[in-house]
Amino acid sequence: MDQTRILIVDDEPSIVKMLQMVLRKEGFNRIYTASSCKEALSEIATHGADIVLLDVMLPDGTGFDLCPQIRSYGSPHILFLTAKASDLDVLTGFAMGGDDYVTKPFNPLEIAARIKARLRRGGFGPAAAAEQPAIQRAWDFGRFKVDESAGELTVLGEPVPCPAQVFQLLLYFCKHPGVVFSKSQLYEAVWGIDGMGEDNTVMVHIRRIRERIEEDPSNPQYLLTVRGLGYKLVKEKAR
Repeated sequence: MDQTRILIVDDEPSIVKMLQMVLRKEGFNRIYTASSCKEALSEIATHGADIVLLDVMLPDGTGFDLCPQIRSYGSPHILFLTAKASDLDVLTGFAMGGDDYVTKPFNPLEIAARIKARLRRGGFGPAAAAEQPAIQRAWDFGRFKVDESAGELTVLGEPVPCPAQVFQLLLYFCKHPGVVFSKSQLYEAVWGIDGMGEDNTVMVHIRRIRERIEEDPSNPQYLLTVRGLGYKLVKEKAR
């Protein structure tokens, strides 16, 4: 039985019911729901959460404001589900700590597919450690270090907080130094599904990596843009 804890935070009963039905059919049994920010924090404090499906417009606040509060309880994968589809809204969602963003109306089977893809890459829940042996992998770029087994990024010797999806993207670059990847290739590799039309998602996460590892994010020396092709991470600082 799958032990992944999924919290649905949405004040539209029809959407909550639809997601519950589809997710249960897809094998997820530990599903909790909340219709407000207050209820969401109470559910997380009581049950914890590995995946949070988070609406933006809630009766007592916004999902954008709630997102950092959820992060204080751990590092769940946060997927925004919202009718707010402007580029600014998407960028705000990622800036506040979201890992993924899906606009309404959506296909609930796509949500299930995204969750499964995320689980295949990292594993969540009580059984994750037993199912996946620890692999000691670390990369030293001089200015910053990435430790896969510890899930840690350090810059100039100091730990730097890194949301799960940002860390996974940085980790993918570390495992393929010097290789150029297009936005769609990165999305498919890190998010686990077809990246067509997801350029904004990748670009926001690239920017968030640069804000952490680069001395001057506007003039990157490690995570470089290859014009017309994509991005690559270089071991030696660019001159």
